[in-house]
Amino acid sequence: MSFREENVDIMAENFLKSVKIPSELKKPTTNLVKKMMSHDCYANPDYEWSLNDFELGRRLGRGKFGRVFIAREKKTGLIVALKTLLKKEIVEGGVEKQILREIEIQSHLKHPNILQLLCWFHDSHRIYLAVDYAGKGELYKHLQAGMGGHFTEKEAAKYTYQVADAVNYCHKKCVIHRDIKPENLLLTYEGNVKLADFGWSVHSPSLQRDTMCGTLDYLPPEMVEHRRYGKYVDHWCLGVLCYEFLVGYPPFESKTSEETYHKIRHVDLKFPEDVPSGARDLISKLLTRSSHKRMSLNDVMCHPWIVRNK
Repeated sequence: MSFREENVDIMAENFLKSVKIPSELKKPTTNLVKKMMSHDCYANPDYEWSLNDFELGRRLGRGKFGRVFIAREKKTGLIVALKTLLKKEIVEGGVEKQILREIEIQSHLKHPNILQLLCWFHDSHRIYLAVDYAGKGELYKHLQAGMGGHFTEKEAAKYTYQVADAVNYCHKKCVIHRDIKPENLLLTYEGNVKLADFGWSVHSPSLQRDTMCGTLDYLPPEMVEHRRYGKYVDHWCLGVLCYEFLVGYPPFESKTSEETYHKIRHVDLKFPEDVPSGARDLISKLLTRSSHKRMSLNDVMCHPWIVRNK
């Protein structure tokens, strides 16, 4: 092992050892609790999870810092998705705090449309996150495979409603997601959406931030202009998301980044003729330059177009 590799491993170990693990993260939650409480070892809140508790199956995908596998929890047979993150790459990427924040936030979120973190653990080389298994995978793949590269009106309304419900729950917990997009949504076998990837999320009781983050096509005006912002950045993202569900691409997508920034700043919003008037009304009320004038998430869920189609 080279000095650089050894140093990185030491840094990774120090970063993990310095973390005080909340008691909620040392024991399984929700579905796993219900299924496992009959087993003595799982009733113990200090039970230390390890890879030996799971049978690994096929690889589901690959991310920047590791891979995701389908896995079976041995005691109960519960199927989960097991994310494996390489410590060395996390440290080299300088995202230690981001990973820890994701774990902390996601472990405290319990909602039917949010991918739940069931437990986490680590060994000398990797961090493992056991999360809900969403059998149909990324919503983005289904969007691309849809007729004309977009969803039907009913699908778009249903998914928009479910994301709005999940984000509304997050905001009540003082959590801003900051990176809502089709790639960060998963679909269950039952056809329901799960909001995932809380890597850019933040717990912010003041609800005022100034970090620019997220995905270019989904950035709101206040972010591209480097102004302070709050939870309404997620409302903007929901408007962009609904548009992409119906049209197949984001409303401000352009050939160059500069052109995209320009369209976002000026809210240069144009609809294809086949976008229903009800959907136009909803999207237009979410994609307003003034963040506080954006439609509330409760109003989104009660919007006539949503109610009629979801």
